[in-house]
Amino acid sequence: MKRKKTPIKPLVLKKKSDEKKSKSSIKNRGNDAGNDQGLNKPPVSPLQVHHDAADLIDEANQNLDGAEKNIPTTIPVLPVRDIVVFNYMILPLFVGREKSVGAVEAAMTASRHILVLTQKDEATENPEHGDLYRTGTVCMIMRMLKMPDGRLKVLVQGLSRARVKNFIASDPFHIAEIQKIEEAPSPQESPELEALIRNSREQSEKILTLRGISSTDIMGVLNNVEEPGRLADLIASNLRMKVHDAQSILECQDPTERLSLVSTQLTQEVEVASMQNKIQTMAKEGMDKAQRDFYLREQLKAIKKELGESGDELDEIEQIRAAIKKAKMPKEVRTEAEKQLRRLETMHPESSEASVIRTYLDWMTELPWKKASRDRLDIKEAQVILNEDHYDLEKVKERILEYLSVRKLNPTMKGPILCFVGPPGVGKTSLGRSIARSLQRKFHRISLGGMRDEAEIRGHRRTYIGSMPGRIIQGIKQCKTRNPVIMLDEIDKLGNDFRGDPSSALLEVLDPEQNNTFTDHYLNVPFDLSKAMFICTANVLDTIPRPLLDRMEVISITGYTEHEKVKIACRYIVPRQAKENGLSEDEFQISDKVLGKVIREYTREAGLRNLERQVGKLCRKMARKKAEGEEGPFKVTVRNLDKLLGPPVFLEDEKETTLPPGVAIGLAWTPVGGEILHIEVSVLPGKGKLILTGKLGDVMKESAQAAVSFARSHADVYGIDPKFHEKQDIHIHVPAGATPKDGPSAGVTLVTALISALSNNPINAETAMTGEISLRGRVLPVGGIKEKILAAVSRGMKRVLIPSQNSKDLEEVPEDLRKKLEIIPIERIEEVWPIAKSPIEEK
Repeated sequence: MKRKKTPIKPLVLKKKSDEKKSKSSIKNRGNDAGNDQGLNKPPVSPLQVHHDAADLIDEANQNLDGAEKNIPTTIPVLPVRDIVVFNYMILPLFVGREKSVGAVEAAMTASRHILVLTQKDEATENPEHGDLYRTGTVCMIMRMLKMPDGRLKVLVQGLSRARVKNFIASDPFHIAEIQKIEEAPSPQESPELEALIRNSREQSEKILTLRGISSTDIMGVLNNVEEPGRLADLIASNLRMKVHDAQSILECQDPTERLSLVSTQLTQEVEVASMQNKIQTMAKEGMDKAQRDFYLREQLKAIKKELGESGDELDEIEQIRAAIKKAKMPKEVRTEAEKQLRRLETMHPESSEASVIRTYLDWMTELPWKKASRDRLDIKEAQVILNEDHYDLEKVKERILEYLSVRKLNPTMKGPILCFVGPPGVGKTSLGRSIARSLQRKFHRISLGGMRDEAEIRGHRRTYIGSMPGRIIQGIKQCKTRNPVIMLDEIDKLGNDFRGDPSSALLEVLDPEQNNTFTDHYLNVPFDLSKAMFICTANVLDTIPRPLLDRMEVISITGYTEHEKVKIACRYIVPRQAKENGLSEDEFQISDKVLGKVIREYTREAGLRNLERQVGKLCRKMARKKAEGEEGPFKVTVRNLDKLLGPPVFLEDEKETTLPPGVAIGLAWTPVGGEILHIEVSVLPGKGKLILTGKLGDVMKESAQAAVSFARSHADVYGIDPKFHEKQDIHIHVPAGATPKDGPSAGVTLVTALISALSNNPINAETAMTGEISLRGRVLPVGGIKEKILAAVSRGMKRVLIPSQNSKDLEEVPEDLRKKLEIIPIERIEEVWPIAKSPIEEK
């Protein structure tokens, strides 16, 4: 195939705006010395004809053949940074470096020929000979224009490939001796060559289509070129390629191989253009949907506005921003909220992450960061309210009034951490409500019974689906004030498992020195809990971890006496139950005497729950009579009590008037109040074996062994056979064998019952005792004195022996109870036996 002589219009690269600079100009911005701009970088389309340059094309065609023939062998060199010039390529260049300006001016004064060589590293400011590729393109300078800043704007056209034989000079500009590279003859026509040419044209057309460019004129130019070498140059001059790829095409002399390299680059460009087109399509679809949604939302707002439903509402983002400002958050908290709001602004409103952030900001704006209720600081008024709600409990009421007094004198004080400990049904939970009412604060109750997840206190992190803040922060939000009364109910029944230990999480909550910066996992910002008042309730202290118990002020609430129960029933329980069952206070009548009988014979408890159930049962009986048409008032008497409630559960005749030898009455403490224990000792023929029954704990078994040792060491004092342990077995039993029993407080009772059995002397049936013993005969103090004395009174005891060190606990015992009993403090076990076996004198 011979090269055609008819000149083909060369492709002219569309000039970008003067402000569009190459990468090298950005790196050297502000440096006037080195800005040879490669403005032949392709525009948006890889192939595009500049139709406004027709005069330049005509001029180039007229001088093309003559310029190719007259190329000198010694020629100035123009280094360029990031462009490779091909044959027949027309492009503008900005020349700024001093040597480059000199080379252009020298070429203009001679034959206008200049060799364009590409730098190996575009960052090199003053390239030397080794910094330039040895193969380049001889160009003819068609036009030159001097810019006001001293740079030159030249328009060049590629004429022929050339190879540098030798660099002659580098100052004042580069001069090289060159050898022109003649175009190799076109190969013979073959199917492979035809397929390669067609593939190159088709790939070029695909690129134009993917770029959205009209391909009629450009494809007309390419279809007129049949020579593979020239076709390769035309396409390569307008392809987006890296410098080393373009240079390898320029240096390839074989036309078929050169076109094959161009075809490879075209394939890569098609893949890139397809991916860009796909990305643009996806982005456009997303934008179209967002625009459609925005348009529909705006229409919806307009419709609501016309209907008078929305008014001049701000959009969601502005509403949240206004809520953040209104919430008066601390500085660090507001910083976090605004950060999340900025993230929300950049997200699609329907995305899942946006929903999470929106919920988080709702929590942040609804929490009372600065809002607090005003305390009622009238001490006398608060005392009246406490007395109205609860009978007795003077110790608790006194502590609350002390808190109010200090709060009045020091408004900045931190909230106390109180722990009410007592048996069930004594009013611990209702006392918390009464405290909140007396303070005029909001009240929130959190039940901790059975809680095993630490996240219930600290919350879940926002990374989990459906995460929420902990129960503490939820309660603060519900109360809408930062200083409520928060009751942590049943704190002694917390559990723990693989999800964490809630009691450990409470260590920070219930510490006034730390809870001012309590950090919930969901919020992840500190919240001040120091103004809140925490009240905990528990039945026992043994199951509360010591570090947690150390943070609380423990206030013991003991069981009620019969007199107190009667007063509470008359004042609170009877009116409440009558109202709940549809009766008025005048229609339901019950005397104090009948209530006392209900308490003694139908309930045995420290609290009041069973009493309330029995009173409710009586009210229901009377409510049925009223519903059947009978007229009130309905009165409960001693005579009809058995008919209404059934036979008594606890009979008075259970108390024995006389006790056989070996039986003593002890006093025990239980979580539900005090109890009477009958300790029985039997002496059997044997070899000194000690038998213990009644489901006794280890501590109680050790007390029994200590009692036997004491009896053996003091046998002569009590008239006991000194060798009883060799001839007799001793069986100690505590009735109610299904109930576990443990503790050291039965030591005195065990010794007394053992001596009674060995000496065959009975003990007074109206004498009860408690206390721990030592081997030396000392009586040591025990706990639960008030509950034990209450149990002694309820069972009709007349005399109680207690350790002398427990005399201080008698202050908690009501005076009317102390008058019903003879309470004798003892220091040594020797004092017990003469008192225990003596009759009680009538006063």
